[in-house]
Amino acid sequence: MSAQRMTLESGKSLGRSSLARAARSLRLAGLIALAIPLSGCGTGALWDKFTAKDDTFNEEPADKLYNEGLYLMNQRKDLKAASKKFEEVDRQHPYSDWARKSLLMSAYSFYNAGDYDSCIGAATRYVTLHPGSPDAAYAQYLIAASHYDQIPDISRDQGRTEKAIAALEEVIRKYPTSEYANSAKAKLEGARDQLAGKEMDVGRYYMERRDYTAAINRFKTVVTRYQTTRHVEEALARLTEAYMAIGIVGEAQTAAAVLGHNFPDSRWYKDAYNLVKSGGLEPSENKGSYISRAFKKLGLG
Repeated sequence: MSAQRMTLESGKSLGRSSLARAARSLRLAGLIALAIPLSGCGTGALWDKFTAKDDTFNEEPADKLYNEGLYLMNQRKDLKAASKKFEEVDRQHPYSDWARKSLLMSAYSFYNAGDYDSCIGAATRYVTLHPGSPDAAYAQYLIAASHYDQIPDISRDQGRTEKAIAALEEVIRKYPTSEYANSAKAKLEGARDQLAGKEMDVGRYYMERRDYTAAINRFKTVVTRYQTTRHVEEALARLTEAYMAIGIVGEAQTAAAVLGHNFPDSRWYKDAYNLVKSGGLEPSENKGSYISRAFKKLGLG
């Protein structure tokens, strides 16, 4: 009888008993295969590893972890290791007061290490979990400072600057009497100056190409939004120049007059004054002009 026929005829008779025997054979083969390397090691390292108890997680007291983090940060100056200790407090003792303190210290460690994104993440979590804490103002300030320290030069996109401004304004709005409010105000002026510088850079680009309308829009932004920055004097002078170039002399006269009234000793006023005079005109302020209104609004006009 052929092997094929034998298989066909005996297939039904195998039934469950044959399948059970096959399964037992497979299990035995598996055990043998497992036992071979283990028997070679006896009670050696592999067996010990196989039978060892998993003791990778050893809970430590929260205050011990916290103080170790302080030591690593202050004495060893190992900010990365310190932040890991502080994070471990939060992981092992998430509902303790030590966890709250450690979360803030973790953000502080990340900030000093220059890991700004991690600092923002930790500080944001702190403000979310502990909005009523006395240290919430500092956590919010760390968020703002992290954005501020990443402000790029004016040749690049200023998205980070916008985020810094929003975060700094949040510090001032939510914690006006805190010790961080004044520092936030100083940084806010720096960030606004950066945005004004960006507008001026683009405006000069358009001026060089004699696209005066596009240039005016940029200088107008500086005059209406960033009057307290160091760029406003040049912006007014550039507006004088651009408006004279396209024949809108009334706005040119106003720009020169406002510049002279607020910054009489500015070298930019001398340029604007001479430019208006070269057209047979005098600086003269139109009180209805957006230029005049922008400065009146701030009490500068």
